[in-house]
Amino acid sequence: MFTSNTLSDKPLLFLAPMDDITDFAFRSICKGLGADVTISEFVASEALIRNIEKTKRKLIFSPDERPFGIQIFGNNKESMCEAAQMVEAYKPDFIDINWGCPAKKIAGKGAGSGMLQNIPLLLDITQAVVKSVKTPVSVKTRLGYDTTDKSIIDLIEKLQDIGIKAITIHGRTKKQMFKGIADWTLIGEIKSNHRIHIPIIGNGDITTAEKALEMNKKYHLDGIMIGRAAIGNPWIFNACKSLFNNEIYIEPSMAERVDLCLKHLLLSIELKGEYKGLLEMRKHYKAYFKGLSHFKSERIKLLTLNNVNEIIELLSQFKSFYA
Repeated sequence: MFTSNTLSDKPLLFLAPMDDITDFAFRSICKGLGADVTISEFVASEALIRNIEKTKRKLIFSPDERPFGIQIFGNNKESMCEAAQMVEAYKPDFIDINWGCPAKKIAGKGAGSGMLQNIPLLLDITQAVVKSVKTPVSVKTRLGYDTTDKSIIDLIEKLQDIGIKAITIHGRTKKQMFKGIADWTLIGEIKSNHRIHIPIIGNGDITTAEKALEMNKKYHLDGIMIGRAAIGNPWIFNACKSLFNNEIYIEPSMAERVDLCLKHLLLSIELKGEYKGLLEMRKHYKAYFKGLSHFKSERIKLLTLNNVNEIIELLSQFKSFYA
């Protein structure tokens, strides 16, 4: 998996780690629809070493998901190393370090992309984690902290030198959050850098299969990571593969959308119990049926119903309502 290919015409497709989104249920859905590599939700190192049950549940995965990575975050070297060792016991294919999340609750505490303000500490923690485990370690990061500091090329070389086996780069700075347009030119420069020999995965604004194909033709990356665009549209992975293979892709029918949403709902309930499973699914309904006319009233029902059988009945009616 962690083999660089300078002539990559069919990059691996990664499902991006997303907090409260990429749980076991959603990852299973995406894996079945063409995602090559999946990664856990963010795992807080401090919570993990304190044995917080909710955090430990994020480590659960199926052998069918492989290759699978568990992503950890934090800002303390000892805690990050201990967490990495705990994660290793679950036998993921790789451990990913989150130096990219811009959310205030993470970056504001000096973790995630907040660590891009302290590169020496970032490198120190990363090297310590690499040395503390036998499992391959990767990193997800951003172009820099802000537009005045896009020192990503130098950083990637240093991360490679201390033993990182693959790097995912989101084409924005920490300050940009998710605003503006992702800049892939620096990602391309890193991929074409003759000193870089580890796999480079690009991330940011891959909203369609056409966009994935465009970025790959320009930059010949080893992997392309898809995040928010997969929410409600996990078919995007198969769409990408069809385009890469020059095959015709047929968009899912309403019946297929309903059936997959129902499958996702039942998986969520199986994983988290009926009450929490229903609550967790509420963030997905709008995305599954995005673009449908007159959907607002049905969406309100989906967001307020608390009986699984009533929700299943309502979703089943969509097949005839929107046929």
